[in-house]
Amino acid sequence: MTHDLVTALRPLLTAEASAEAYAAGTEPGDLEQAVWLRLLERLDAQDPPRDPEGWLRRAVRTEARRTRRTARLERPYDIEPADDADRDPEHLALAAARRRALRAAVRRLPGRCPRLMEALLSEQDLTYREIAGELGMSQGSLGPERSRCLGCLRRLLTLEVAGR
Repeated sequence: MTHDLVTALRPLLTAEASAEAYAAGTEPGDLEQAVWLRLLERLDAQDPPRDPEGWLRRAVRTEARRTRRTARLERPYDIEPADDADRDPEHLALAAARRRALRAAVRRLPGRCPRLMEALLSEQDLTYREIAGELGMSQGSLGPERSRCLGCLRRLLTLEVAGR
C-alpha cells in the first residue's frame, strides 16, 4: 500500500517541489524529502489521506512556507567569526584550540557524520553537489543529514562543556 502510494505520488511531488522550491529559497530535493517525511509520519500515525494528490499539494506549500519563514529568521554574521585576520597571538592560539576541539568532536560523531562534517568544514568550500558526489549521497538528503549531524555535535559539545 505505502509503496504504491509513493510510486503514484512521486511524479506529482517532483513537479510541485520544483515549482515551489525557488520561491522558498531551497532545493527541490530538500522540499521533496520534507514532504516524504511528513507523509511517512502521517501513515505511521493514521490512515493514508483520502485525497493523496490534494494532501501532497498542501504539504508542499506548507513546507515551502516553513522554509521561507525559517530563512527570514536566519541572519548572517556581520563578520566571519572564524576570520583570524588582525588578531593578536592570544586570540590566534584560542581560535586554533577551538578548531582542534571541534575537529576532535567531529571525529567522534556517529555514522556518516564525520565525513559529512569534514566535507562541510573543508577549506575547499565545496558545494552541496560536490559533497554529495564525494559521499555518494543524494544532494537532497544533505540538508537533513547535516541538521541531524549538527544536533549530534551540539549535544556532544554541550556534554563536554558541562563536564568541565
